[in-house]
Amino acid sequence: MTLAADVTAPFDEAGIETVIREQVETRAPLAIWGAGTRAGLGRPVEAAAALSTARLTGVTLFEPSELVIAAKAGTPIAEVEAELARAGQRLAFEPFDHRPLYGTAGEPTIGGLVATNASGPRRVQTGAARDALIGVRLVTGRGETIRAGGRVMKNVTGYDITKLAAGSHGTLGVVTEATFKTLPIAESETTLVIQGLDDAHGVAALCAGMGSPFEVSGAAHLPGAGGAPSRTLLRLENFANQLRYRANELADRLLSFGAADRLAPDDSRALWRSVAQAAPHLGSPDRAVWRVSVAPTRAPGLIALLGDLALAHVYDWSGGLIWIATPAEGDAGAGR
Repeated sequence: MTLAADVTAPFDEAGIETVIREQVETRAPLAIWGAGTRAGLGRPVEAAAALSTARLTGVTLFEPSELVIAAKAGTPIAEVEAELARAGQRLAFEPFDHRPLYGTAGEPTIGGLVATNASGPRRVQTGAARDALIGVRLVTGRGETIRAGGRVMKNVTGYDITKLAAGSHGTLGVVTEATFKTLPIAESETTLVIQGLDDAHGVAALCAGMGSPFEVSGAAHLPGAGGAPSRTLLRLENFANQLRYRANELADRLLSFGAADRLAPDDSRALWRSVAQAAPHLGSPDRAVWRVSVAPTRAPGLIALLGDLALAHVYDWSGGLIWIATPAEGDAGAGR
């Protein structure tokens, strides 16, 4: 990462403490940066200076037998995932990559992941990033380093600062290290694809799949565009010898919505990578993009109310998350 002249990037927690104390003395607002890949998320920060965690790097703990990994805030997520993959493990919540949405470069970091609670399609089964986060170190607004949580799941007394830090966008402190529980990588996967459903029936099929006993790990509806039919997607993962039975049973249960095609493992993984980025399904990058959480059953009604304002949209999390592209100009683009 190339740092601007007005961005300070300490090499350790002590340096971060010093920077924050100096800013406290001057009462000057301070922006917190990792690699800047999620800079477009949320309201713009009006700050006198910026503090980067980009130089705090490295995996500090990895115990495969305990399903635990810890890394400093500036460590690229890709580095952590590669370390886990060598042991047959993964961050189960499928970290969301904001770069395609914002057109940013660089490598997303662990600190940015925690700060934004960046969770992908598998959240519907395994929970969000905050659910896998079991410990943090952070420097508070007083320039004091504190530790919250630990390296086991049942370690919380008093305020659960660990969970509060997830999604806090740096407002509670500068995360310097994070510890996650991990899970084994699934041996195989497949995705059931039902084509041609409208939004209401697509979300209904997703909800029916999630309500089944077949452990759906991804549930998304991609409306048709450019003459292509819509696709309703339900992912199944685990041991290869289980998937045929589970896929057959789930397809039978959803037969009232239409016959389901099945994707091979590699095709399934590629499709869900695109769903996890949202941008490939929203059209022009010049559009304003809105991230809306809603009760799944109300999602199609919201899109219907928007009418022509919704130029493109994607349902994830069984309809509980909607990515909506609207015109960048006028009232619809005011919150871009």
